[in-house]
Amino acid sequence: MARWRAGLALITPASIEQTTIIVQRQLLAMTDQLVKDAMTTPMLTLAPETPVTEAADGMLQADIKSVIIVGDACQPKGIFTSTDALRALAVADTDATISDYMTAPVDTISVTAPLTAAAELMDTGSFSHLPVIDEDGNGQGVLTTTDLAEALPEAGRELLE
Repeated sequence: MARWRAGLALITPASIEQTTIIVQRQLLAMTDQLVKDAMTTPMLTLAPETPVTEAADGMLQADIKSVIIVGDACQPKGIFTSTDALRALAVADTDATISDYMTAPVDTISVTAPLTAAAELMDTGSFSHLPVIDEDGNGQGVLTTTDLAEALPEAGRELLE
C-alpha cells in the first residue's frame, strides 16, 4: 500500500476515502434529498438456501454487488455481497449457501429518510450497500455508495439555484 507524508499527516488510501465520505455527507446535508430519490430499484432478492455459486452468477449477470435475503412479505433479513462471495470461493466452499456467508441481521433505512441519515449510517457502519424499506418494513430497493456519489452533482445544482 502506497503511503505519502504531507507535513506531519500520514496520507493513506483509507484516509482519502474517509475524507471523501465526509465531504459527501457535508454536501448532501445542504439538500433535502430523500433516500427514495437516489436508491437503486429493483433490488435482487434471494432465499437464504440459495447456493453461493448461483448467487454469484446472478450478481455477475445483473452487474450488481449485493443481493438482499428476504423473509415474509419481502422484509430484508440479510445481505450477501460480492465480498461475501469472494470469501466463500476463496476457501473453495462450493456447497455453501448464502446463509453461510451473508450478514444478518441487516441494517435498513426508510425510503423517506434524508440522504444525510443514510450517508451517516453507511459511514459509521462501513456499509457500501443499504437495503431500503417502506413503512411496513418491506424491501423497496438498495442504496449504494455509488448512488450517494451520483446524488452529489444534483446536490450541487440545488445549491446554485
